[in-house]
Amino acid sequence: MKISKKDALTWFEFFASLPEEEELMPGQMEIALSAFAQIERAVNARHAELMAQIPGLKTLQDRTYYVGDDAKFPQGCRSCLLGTGLSAVRKTNKCDAACKFCYDYGALNSQPPVGEGMWEIGGTKFYEEDLDLLLSIHKKPTGIAYVYLEPFMEIEKYYGVVKKFHEAGIHQHLYTNGIHADRENLKALAEAGLDELRFNLGASHCADRVIENMSIARAYFPRVGIETPMTPEFYREFFAKKEKILATGLDFINCAELHLNENNIENYAGENLYFCRQGYISPIFSRNLTLQFMKTAAEEQWPIVVHDCSNRTKFARDLNLRAKEGGWFGQSTYGCEFSKIPYAAFLPVLRDESFRFLEEEPMPAGFGLSDIVL
Repeated sequence: MKISKKDALTWFEFFASLPEEEELMPGQMEIALSAFAQIERAVNARHAELMAQIPGLKTLQDRTYYVGDDAKFPQGCRSCLLGTGLSAVRKTNKCDAACKFCYDYGALNSQPPVGEGMWEIGGTKFYEEDLDLLLSIHKKPTGIAYVYLEPFMEIEKYYGVVKKFHEAGIHQHLYTNGIHADRENLKALAEAGLDELRFNLGASHCADRVIENMSIARAYFPRVGIETPMTPEFYREFFAKKEKILATGLDFINCAELHLNENNIENYAGENLYFCRQGYISPIFSRNLTLQFMKTAAEEQWPIVVHDCSNRTKFARDLNLRAKEGGWFGQSTYGCEFSKIPYAAFLPVLRDESFRFLEEEPMPAGFGLSDIVL
């Protein structure tokens, strides 16, 4: 069924009006999924057009796309996409920023603590002294990442754990907004053995002090990069300070496709959204901007890698991880992060006259607007 945009809008207005607890009937769901597929086909066609304009576009075994020097492609991403996945290490439940794109927006003050002196790895709580036991039993991963929420809020607690995993030969990277970083703690973290530091530069709106911290970090760490959800704000703020940022000597920029959940979706009310493989819900602008960003990087020959960390990349990531773990054929944890599909959020794209479906067909018998579709 290749539903028309007009029919899709009429049906979605109806779906959006239903009580929150009311589920769609199978026939109605078929209509909804047809509309989502129509939107996604149009979005994918635009992505293909933009990618065709990027000189020297490269692929990592068809799992992701990038431009730039192969040697600077982040090792943490190789581990994620080709290795044994990326094990998340969680410690800090606080943050010193409140970004509109954050998955915990509006709930930053209610994030559960991991526990005094404890670390969460693979969903299990460990003390630092338990790590030898963990490493003696489990096959060590090709890489780990320190997440949740802003590690530099208590970075002194990380040094011992980083040193332990470094001695075990495991590649480690850490995410930070860079606000609380300084020469002293950056140097200490590097000496502990962290391999790769990733700055969420969009969290600080490309603040000068964070850019300076990136320059300092470059003197100590083997790899330094940026990883930020691609938004119009970051795109604009980056190019306003492009020369200064590139002069830090960073190795890569991971342009993450922004995906939404129940915490942050209201911050993007009115934006055109799409439903990627019935999993992540994202603003259409996000990957479009990433591909435009990559085109500029390639044409101007920036001395770094710019990586398209898209929803497709994250889909490949989960397939790789489950396969490495011995999962059944096709197993993945990729899926929708909403307990109920927010149909009203898709009304803007269906009402946007400039957004067109690639191909439309009349509704099949029994699915017309005058029919009762169950």
